[in-house]
Parts: sequence; structure tokens; C-alpha cells
Amino acid sequence: MKQLAIILSVVLALSSCNSVKRNQKMLLQGNYDQAIDLAVKKIANDRNDQQVNEHIVLLEEAFAKAVSEDNRRITYLQNNPSPEATRELFYIYSDLESRQQHIRPLLPLRNKITGQEAKFILVNYNAPLTKAKNDFVASLYNEATALLNRNSILDAREAHGLLSELKQLDASYKNVDQLLEDAHFYGTDFVLVTLNNRSNVIIPWRLEQELLDFNTYKLDDFWTEYHSQKQGDIDYSFGITMDFREIAISPERVSEREFKRRKKVKDGFTYKLDRNGNKVKDENGNFIKLDVIKEVTARVTHTTQTKSVLVGGDVVYRNLGNGKVIDDHPLASEFIFENIFAKYRGDERALTAEDKALAANSFVPFPNNAQMVLDAGGDIKERLRDILKNNSFR
Repeated sequence: MKQLAIILSVVLALSSCNSVKRNQKMLLQGNYDQAIDLAVKKIANDRNDQQVNEHIVLLEEAFAKAVSEDNRRITYLQNNPSPEATRELFYIYSDLESRQQHIRPLLPLRNKITGQEAKFILVNYNAPLTKAKNDFVASLYNEATALLNRNSILDAREAHGLLSELKQLDASYKNVDQLLEDAHFYGTDFVLVTLNNRSNVIIPWRLEQELLDFNTYKLDDFWTEYHSQKQGDIDYSFGITMDFREIAISPERVSEREFKRRKKVKDGFTYKLDRNGNKVKDENGNFIKLDVIKEVTARVTHTTQTKSVLVGGDVVYRNLGNGKVIDDHPLASEFIFENIFAKYRGDERALTAEDKALAANSFVPFPNNAQMVLDAGGDIKERLRDILKNNSFR
């Protein structure tokens, strides 16, 4: 037990030494906030740690250098009215305040060896932080409105990002909610979707409506909106045409296969007899029984009903501004109706497990052509969804 305590003490001492060296390295590399985080963690965990005094010294130095570096950057940025400068100023003041809040719960910190209290100059940043935030918010607003005035889809998307950041900082600022709606509207690619059936088979109205209902595709595309009917106030950027060239439906087919089943089965029992025809008993005085094995047979007919539909076509992407085809993706799907059942003549005991399962089935009416095309719709929608997800317009 004593040896274990010694080992633990050595491990803890080595761990403390390693953390001090790690902190010193971060300090030399200019990673002041990382050094502060590590020192705060070590001091907060155990103020009686052997290396806590070294961490206090490192924390004091890292804090002073981080503040000094931020103040130098503030002096430079204050003479720069650019949007980038207002952004950086706000986040620097936010960091200064956050850094103070990070160490405040530990204060005061006193070096146990020298007896001196560590010096941390804390500043009230409320006024400069408020001003920096107001300047930054105003800058975001001005930049976003300027982008919206360019009447460009990509500029509107950039404006939406700026306005979203503004709303996080000040949710009630001017008309930010309305501008966010405008930015989303003007940044959206509106896509007109049409279905063109060039096959000689009528597509059921229900399937056509399902294919054109893009709300069911779960595309989750913030910047793309699909319409199956043109709306007068929308300027459509792109078009998608589902061009069905072929819908081939096979005839109804019924095929049969006959099998002869033969199996040896237990068919009751008889008593073991001696040479005199008397029943033989076992050592417990019970008559010995012998299984009677019988060979049974049956004829089984497996009937298979099949009918299939093959749908072939293309999904064509167009730029409605110039009418040019952007991309073309094949769209093909096959649906097969199949029903298998069995009938038999003879002894059921001769049947296999598969025969018995199929014997529970029966003939079912074939689906009509319209139902076949409709049944293929699920697979068509999945394939179309994959095309849409994997092929964006921009």
C-alpha cells in the first residue's frame, strides 16, 4: 500500500511537471489563450498542487501578453472604418471580456513561496464593447442591404448570412426579419418542374401528381424551391423535365413446374416378437415397440405468375435564362409482379418445407397496366430523389 502511494505521488509529480512544460511551450509560441485555459484548469482543480505557483506565474504572464496584444490590435483597427475592422474589433473586445470572466473566479491568487499576490489588471469593457457591437451591427446591416441592392442571387445569399449573424447579435434591429425574408427569396433558385410523357402508355394521374410533389422528396435544400406549376410573380432560374420515353409492360405470364416428392416417414409402430410370435419385453418389463417406416409420395405443381413494367427516360436540367441544357441524367426503373403458389396430389407428408409454404398461397388476379405503372412509382421517386440530391444547379 505504501509503495502504491509512492508510485501515485511520482506519477502526479511528473504529470504536473509535464503540464508546466506544456504551458511554457504554448506561451513561447504565442498561444496565450491556450496557456491561460491550461493554467486556469490546473489551478482550479487543486490549489495545493506542488506546481500551482508556477501555473500562477504562467497565468499572470499569459494574461498580460494576451491583453497587450489585443490592445495593440485595437489601436490599429480603430483607424480603419472597413466592415472587416468593425467585425474584428467587436470580437476582440468580446475576447477581452471573456478572458477576464474566465480568471475572475480564481482571484485573488497568491504565490505561496513569495507571498505576493498575482497582478491582473481588470478593465470595465462595457462601454467599448457596446460601441463595438453597435458599429459591427450597423456595418452588417449596411453591407447586407448593399448586397441586396445588387439584385444578384449569390449576393442575396451572402446578405442572408450577414443578416443571420446580425439577428444573433440584435434580434430586434430595424427591419432585420423582413430583410432576412427578402434575402432568402431573392437568393432562392426557383425551379419549374414538368413531366413529359412520350411513351404510348398513359401515366396514372395519381403517379404524375406524386412525381411532381417535391415536398415528399425530403431534399432539405434551403436555396432551391421546386414548383410544378408556374407562378406569375416568380422568375424561374432553372427547369427540370422528367422525360419518359418508354413504358414497356410485359404480358401476363403463368409458368408451371411439376415435382415428384418421395419420403420415408414413420407410420405407427408394431411390437417386437420372438420366434414364437410372442411380444418381447425390455429389462423394465415393458413391451418393446418398433417404428413402422412407410414410403409416401406426392406430386407437387409450383405455379408462378409474373408481369413486369420497365420505365425508361431522362431527367433534363435546363437554364431557363438561355434555354440551354445543363445536364441530362438517365432515369430507369423496373417493377416485377410475382406470385408463386403450389398445389399437390398425394400424401402431404412427402412435401418439403417450401412446398408447404407455397401451398398456403393461391392464385391472385394480375394487376392492370395502370396499377403496374403506379407500383413502379416508388422506385422512380427514389431514383429521381438521388439524382436531385447528387446534382445541384450551382
